[in-house]
Amino acid sequence: MSTEIQQVVLASNNRGKLNELQHRLGGLGVKLLPQSQFAIESVDETGLSFVENAILKARHACLVSGLPAIADDSGLEVDALNGAPGIYSARFAGTDATDADNNQKLLAELRGIPTEKRSARFRCLLVYMRHANDPTPLVCQGSWEGFILEEPRGDNGFGYDPLFFVPTEHCASAELPPEIKNRLSHRGLAMQELTQRLKLQ
Repeated sequence: MSTEIQQVVLASNNRGKLNELQHRLGGLGVKLLPQSQFAIESVDETGLSFVENAILKARHACLVSGLPAIADDSGLEVDALNGAPGIYSARFAGTDATDADNNQKLLAELRGIPTEKRSARFRCLLVYMRHANDPTPLVCQGSWEGFILEEPRGDNGFGYDPLFFVPTEHCASAELPPEIKNRLSHRGLAMQELTQRLKLQ
């Protein structure tokens, strides 16, 4: 990317995502702006995959703002559930489900399944689009392997973090300090790839 400051829209209003991505991209001369700054409403996630949904969100943000955009779509894939909840992770227990609702449904679905068959992964797809008609958006992926616990552990993080056991750290994702989680996580890995690829633009 060029040395001048480039404004890029993040197709999200999540302050944590904004801060984390800005921290990684700041050295590249990127100023990341939340979509709320442009009164961009969230687009319907009608895709059938993480990458389709991320592209939908990025393209919509580009169209409304006239700027390049970054979007992500992420979720949990559980092998014993044939990859569910997948793209429906945020609404696994229903449209207005809370994190606790989704966690309870996941535990119910896995009741009686032994630890060794509770393998799962968090997956994140990050997309960077230069403009709404970008024919070759940058698509970056990160995945984080683990197992689903039988009960929640830890108070850090959100979503399925209390149920996601990280074998390399011998604890749940929700028990990890934020700086370690950000380095190991699916989103952290996808962000690392995006940063490296943007350096080559």
